[in-house]
Amino acid sequence: MAQLFDYVADCLLDFMETNNLKHKKLPLGFTFSFPCKQTKLEEGVLLAWTKYFKVRGVQDTDVVSSLCKALQKHKDIDVDVLALVNDTVGTMMTCGYDDQRCEVGLIIGSGTNACYMEEMRHIDLLEGDEGRMCINTEWGAFGDDGALDDLRTEFDRELDLGSLNPGKQLFEKMISSLYLGELVRLILLKMTKEGLLFNGKVSTALLTKGKIEMKHVSAMEKYKEGLGNTKEILTELNLFPSEEDCIAVQHVCTIVSFRSANLCAATLAAILTRLRENKKLLRMRTTVGIDGGLYKTHPQYAKRLHKVVRRLVPNCDVRFLLSPSGSGKGAAMVTAVAYRLAAQRKQIDATLTPFLLSLETLREVKSKMRTEMEYGLKRETQGSATVKMLPTYVCGTPDGTEKGKFLALDLGGTNFRVLLVKIRSGRRRSVQMYNKIFAIPLEIMQGTGEELFDHIVQCIADFLEYMGIKGARLPLGFTFSFPCRQASIDKGTLVGWTKGFKATDCEGEDVVDMLREAIRRRNEFDLDIVAVVNDTVGTMMTCGYEDPNCEIGLIAGTGSNVCYMEDMKNIEIVEGNEGRMCINTEWGGFGDNGCIDSIRTKYDQEVDESSLNPGKQRYEKMTSGMYLGEIVRQILIDLTKQGLLFRGQISESLRRRGIFETKFLSQIESDRLALLQVRRILQQLGLDSTCEDSIIVKEVCGVVSKRAAQLCGAGLAAIVEKKRENRGVEHLQITVGVDGTLYKLHPHFSRVLHETVKELAPQCDVTFMLSEDGSGKGAALITAVAKRLHNVGQK
Repeated sequence: MAQLFDYVADCLLDFMETNNLKHKKLPLGFTFSFPCKQTKLEEGVLLAWTKYFKVRGVQDTDVVSSLCKALQKHKDIDVDVLALVNDTVGTMMTCGYDDQRCEVGLIIGSGTNACYMEEMRHIDLLEGDEGRMCINTEWGAFGDDGALDDLRTEFDRELDLGSLNPGKQLFEKMISSLYLGELVRLILLKMTKEGLLFNGKVSTALLTKGKIEMKHVSAMEKYKEGLGNTKEILTELNLFPSEEDCIAVQHVCTIVSFRSANLCAATLAAILTRLRENKKLLRMRTTVGIDGGLYKTHPQYAKRLHKVVRRLVPNCDVRFLLSPSGSGKGAAMVTAVAYRLAAQRKQIDATLTPFLLSLETLREVKSKMRTEMEYGLKRETQGSATVKMLPTYVCGTPDGTEKGKFLALDLGGTNFRVLLVKIRSGRRRSVQMYNKIFAIPLEIMQGTGEELFDHIVQCIADFLEYMGIKGARLPLGFTFSFPCRQASIDKGTLVGWTKGFKATDCEGEDVVDMLREAIRRRNEFDLDIVAVVNDTVGTMMTCGYEDPNCEIGLIAGTGSNVCYMEDMKNIEIVEGNEGRMCINTEWGGFGDNGCIDSIRTKYDQEVDESSLNPGKQRYEKMTSGMYLGEIVRQILIDLTKQGLLFRGQISESLRRRGIFETKFLSQIESDRLALLQVRRILQQLGLDSTCEDSIIVKEVCGVVSKRAAQLCGAGLAAIVEKKRENRGVEHLQITVGVDGTLYKLHPHFSRVLHETVKELAPQCDVTFMLSEDGSGKGAALITAVAKRLHNVGQK
């Protein structure tokens, strides 16, 4: 293998020396006229050799990679191989430069092949529905499945058996110049043996494979000179032909070459018919670019081919255009386009590279998260820690004896839920839930605290009336998914709003007291508020009800957070060393001290600066659903300014903050979604995109969501490693209860998260369990456990 590509590299060096091109960096196009599987323009795996080539070690390898290795041996050759082009494609591109109607390339020479422009919507192997792509048919292998067996003669079979690749390229062996001379020899040999030619006398030359070549066939078929040429050629083969022999041999040549032209015309007619039907035209004008020695040098071939094609497709007006400079000019043109695209690719890569996190970087994030967690647990550093490690006063998990009716409130986003939860214990233990969802208008989210809690109580009153339980004084768990400092299970002081909330006079206040005050103001009902709960804790408790091994809760949705069961001896800010308590890490604030600034991009900074809480919740702004769409929007604006997207035009909709919701990332990244559907999503957002734009947008969404999942995984790896060390075991088995739309709905987030945790915490066997309504069912279970423990304490 190395010898072939070393030879090609030596030839290139010789050419560059002759033309004074050494030491100049140049783009290179590689015309390689053998069947290759291409996944990129600059990559091609050889499927099989054809046309008498049989170099060992090349099949099933990337020929561009082999060429590059050979070129690297010459330090004075500086080229970038940008395009691998089949000669057929090069021919079409060359002719297309002179005639824009050219959409078919045809080679009829030592081999045969065709390419044509196919509609993207018909190419199932590739993503994309818009535009067209050149398809290299590799039609030389047509019939390898037996489809042409009825047309193949005994001479075709004998030729095939004696070839380097028996059973392969059967159509090519009936058409191309490499084989037609041999077919003529085999026919003449049989006719001679049967006494039909040369008085039955066979010469050694007639018995020798390859003695009759295509140049001989062409010469014998020439008008006027043909008979004379035939006699001369046969005499050179030590055959002594009569005039009748010469006429018969000439007739054999004509039949073989005519069959070749007919077969070629039939398959070309099939391509032309497909093009016309794709365009839904009754009549079509098109151009076929052609190259190849058989077509160019045979005296009758071109005329026969044109005539049969026009007879087979009378509704197509076909112009046949001879390629003026073979496939080289076409390859250069493809390379020129690739060169322009490569420059664009570099710009896109420069934009997106900061989002690609190495394993080493993720290990550093894990280590810094662990350091901040330790600061949060210690009394002297807790005040300045970015990971607050808030005690929840949840000290137990469900044991199966919980029962009764409980109310649960769930406030954590733009919707507010009220639930009635019925818990049954014993053998038939179960949890039944009834709930109603209420909207929190923006003016309430960002109004006064009194208005917010009055609205909440109004929603509770509506629910109690709806369920017919307004007079019952039920125990209530309040899921309040914002950072709170708790002094007991039923007291929670709001540390700071997140997720778009900005209600005044709430931060630094006890949210349970504010709820009780609002209930008193309404003066219609009374409730027993037992517990204020974070949704992350509720998620852990819900999964803990099903799996006792669940000691970690993870939320990956609008916001991002984790809780876990910590040993009391490690929690310096709470008295006591016995037992365990659930710690709400509030890890969204990780990095607010600048410790992860090295991985924050300019787009993260722009999103942060335009948020309601600049400088706060930096980790959450890189990992949660509320912000990922906005990061994508900022990148799209930048790429558009660079002229790489949307024709360089920033639309009014793209300027609008919040237009790119994270749900669109999930839809766009779906493996089942074709690019035409991606384009429709972008058009719904007012973004008029091309197919190429859609590909870039999908890539941007992919790097942003992958980074989010990896960062989340790095943080979670720090938690599970701490749990392992707490237990003092070599290997830890643990379950993580998970909730959140990003984890549940994004097509790749959960997989990347799992892979990252496994990579960064190899001694921990982590099972991920989807939570069934952690913020509703979980709040009720915490309330039930709290009531049970309270009753036990009273005894």
